[in-house]
Amino acid sequence: MRYNRNAVYEYAKKWALVRNPRYYNYDNIGGDCTNFVSQCIFAGCKQMNYNKNNGWYYINANNKSPSWTGVQFLYNFLISNTGTGPRGTKATIDQLQIGDVIQLSFDGNSFSHSLVVVQNGKSTYNTFVAAHTYDVFHKRLYDYVFADYRCIHIE
Repeated sequence: MRYNRNAVYEYAKKWALVRNPRYYNYDNIGGDCTNFVSQCIFAGCKQMNYNKNNGWYYINANNKSPSWTGVQFLYNFLISNTGTGPRGTKATIDQLQIGDVIQLSFDGNSFSHSLVVVQNGKSTYNTFVAAHTYDVFHKRLYDYVFADYRCIHIE
């Protein structure tokens, strides 16, 4: 599978500040951030993993994998996936590229917000992201207030 980072960027640019009607908006039931990041990743890989136990897929609002919308579930899927669909590796901020994922912890204990990289400048100050729930496109990571972050490079 070739990951098309330009397609991820274009998808994020088009849908960061509005909602794609093809997908349910989870803003009022926990947040839409990971749903949006999954949409962006899918735009770049065009391949889902329909494994009912530990896959990554979206058919509709009531038929999707936990990893499509859950912060920790997405992380677990990307880092451990050996089947179809996207795969990720733990990375440092300077290793990230457009289309990679950053997850934030606001309390220092659990990660609860997912972002997609739209420009990487090798530091929190110069890396820019797109996200839903608090809709942004090309927001500097440095401008978020967080206790911790982790990076996932999509292979």
